[in-house]
Amino acid sequence: MDLASAKMIGAGIAVIALMGVGVGIGNIFSTLIASIARNPAARNEVFGIGILGFALTEAVALFALLIAFLILFT
Repeated sequence: MDLASAKMIGAGIAVIALMGVGVGIGNIFSTLIASIARNPAARNEVFGIGILGFALTEAVALFALLIAFLILFT
């Protein structure tokens, strides 16, 4: 196996984390919508926590993408 093939395989494995991030973001927002639907008065408290969860989950996606790009272009 040459170096280019190994880089492509490594980057593909690193990008698998993006699937988990997609599931996590969907779970965060579905729970956010369900909690606001059950108790609309708690929207201001719950919304900030949901956005924080989204930002932290999205950071994992950016780290995975960064690792994939580092594998490909170094």
